[in-house]
Amino acid sequence: MRRTDRQITDPGQIRAILERARVLHLGINDGERPYVVPLHYGLVWDGDMPVFYVHGAKEGHKLDLLRRDGRVFVEIDTDEQPIEAEAACSYGAAYASVMCRAEARILDEGEEKCAALAALMKTQTGRDFTFTPRMAAGVCVIALHAESLSAKARVL
Repeated sequence: MRRTDRQITDPGQIRAILERARVLHLGINDGERPYVVPLHYGLVWDGDMPVFYVHGAKEGHKLDLLRRDGRVFVEIDTDEQPIEAEAACSYGAAYASVMCRAEARILDEGEEKCAALAALMKTQTGRDFTFTPRMAAGVCVIALHAESLSAKARVL
């Protein structure tokens, strides 16, 4: 990381960023060019590493690509605010961001899929919901297991 003065290594601060944000940008290998999709997410922790859950249609380009290559990249940012100045070169932005290399896994059925949807709703709304297999059957759910991460922020 070039700007080590903005680097965040405290696990509590990283968790706080991920809990404030609501949208992740999922980078998928599309052969010659990256394919990036913004998605709402659910969040759980596997030790010090996040597991993100996203959902969507049961078919489409995103799923075709993930079935070919589950190695993905996740970017999440929040707290964006402009920093104004008199000179154009002095303008900037406050922000907090987390980036992760991750492995994607499509969840077909069962308790994990229902729990993933409950985590997604908890992250997005702060409320607890329960899902049955019948309710979960209508969507595709993808688990994104972070393998490494970095975080940084610029505060006002």
